[in-house]
Amino acid sequence: MSNIPADLRYAKTHEWLRRESDGTVTVGITDYAQNSLGDITFVQLPKVGASFRSGEAFGVVESVKAASDLYAPVAGTVVAANATLDGTPETVNRSPFADGWMIRLKPADAAAGGDLLDAAAYGQQVG
Repeated sequence: MSNIPADLRYAKTHEWLRRESDGTVTVGITDYAQNSLGDITFVQLPKVGASFRSGEAFGVVESVKAASDLYAPVAGTVVAANATLDGTPETVNRSPFADGWMIRLKPADAAAGGDLLDAAAYGQQVG
């Protein structure tokens, strides 16, 4: 059974989104996604300042099983990328919702993300 925190929103492509108090959003991949990928060996993230449309690929995660694109759950501009993952990509396996976050975005629209799945709906998708 996957861990699906109730305070996050979820994309059908297995990214999660957390709203921060400063108006930014933090994005990572779900417990289900990291578990499906297996041992993560490499994470490629964008540079600060890069902009993405909702649903656009922003990076790649590679594991012993596969390589998978990462998709922006909302449109926005990257304000931070998790540099820890450069040297220790396995952090995503150990802590997908905390230390294994991928990027922080300044959303193009403050209301963005309202169409994402809540925990119950995402749980049904991966159930």
